[in-house]
Amino acid sequence: MKVLISAYSCEPGQGSEPGVGWNVVQEIAKYHQVWVLTRPDESKDIIEAELARNPVPSLHFVYFTLPFWQDSRRWGHSGGMQLHYYLWQIQAYFVARQLHRKIGFDLTHHITFVRHSSPSFLALLPVPFVWGPVGGGESAPKAYWQDFNLNNRLYEILRSVWRWIGEQDPFTRLTACRSAIAFATTSDTAQRICTIGAPQVKILSQCNLSEREILQLVQLPSPHTQPVRFISIARLLHWKGLHLALRAFAEAKLSHAEYWILGEGSEWKRLQTLSEDLGIKHQLKFLGHLPREEALVKLGSSSALVHPSLHDSGGLVCLEAMAAGRPVICLDLGGPAVQVTSETGFVVPADNPKQSVSGIARAMIQLAEDVDLRVKMGQAGQQRVRELFSWDAQGKLFTQIYQDLNSSHRMAINI
Repeated sequence: MKVLISAYSCEPGQGSEPGVGWNVVQEIAKYHQVWVLTRPDESKDIIEAELARNPVPSLHFVYFTLPFWQDSRRWGHSGGMQLHYYLWQIQAYFVARQLHRKIGFDLTHHITFVRHSSPSFLALLPVPFVWGPVGGGESAPKAYWQDFNLNNRLYEILRSVWRWIGEQDPFTRLTACRSAIAFATTSDTAQRICTIGAPQVKILSQCNLSEREILQLVQLPSPHTQPVRFISIARLLHWKGLHLALRAFAEAKLSHAEYWILGEGSEWKRLQTLSEDLGIKHQLKFLGHLPREEALVKLGSSSALVHPSLHDSGGLVCLEAMAAGRPVICLDLGGPAVQVTSETGFVVPADNPKQSVSGIARAMIQLAEDVDLRVKMGQAGQQRVRELFSWDAQGKLFTQIYQDLNSSHRMAINI
């Protein structure tokens, strides 16, 4: 099959959006002829160098950017890039239409950005259109806002308003309506996509690991570390929920346990003050931001990951911890709740902060007291990642979806 993919963000060797774009197109190119629409300003040289080292004959990149705005970062990484992204999507349609006349694609697929509240104009081409996985429909439950300061609350309000505006965009709704299938990262996003008109929606994580990454993580030491050591690896932002984890650690009263926190962000001072107020400062280590290799060493010295995020669409660190054989404690919210099960960790109910703190504390106590449970959950996590959260598995899934859609489309044409 000939597949056209939109990947505004796409770059080898990266995480987040660029990594999603690169890994998806790499996997799909194992089975199909793939053309990728992307930008030249950040990634062209890197992509071409990678393809020179490791050629993929079935993978073709088409680079373009706005003629009047060639540097997508010129007006900042937030609002400016979002405007550039929207206008680039419009231009992508005209580039795609011209390519379709020459090549005759069997199917189109939007990959990045992973956002449900922005349109993809590839949906306008007369072939089946696959949307996603896309996310962004998750919100911090209102009960948890009591812990937010004014700036945090303003952030949540503006985020919700911006998302609502995007959902009202007629082109976003057209994207949803014209999708043959839409993949949502979480149930929250799935519900919002259904509301704006997507006829078929399935839940699928945008976060996965390569075989190389899985092998690297599997080789980390077994989680028998003494003392028991919990670890959180996240940006220190209010919606990452680390204030809940600190309260839970204090409530668990594990006098011989440690808690390491890796990351930087605006909540750094607040979390340090909270640890002093809770009387657990001597058991905590704030290690700041570490390069990936150093972070993995710390993960290998830990017993379990604590990731109480309030609205993550993904949660790659949860998959990394599972692949490393570490149980994960998360809230029943967002992407982590899709990844983690009762066999691989603890998915704590998220009705209110007090309940969540107590649930995290109980999970910490169980893991601290039961080495066999840590090992059992770690092994189950490794198996789950291999089966469901590898890029190879997602490539095979998309290939099957493509074949089904192409067959249905051909039947519809012949009727």
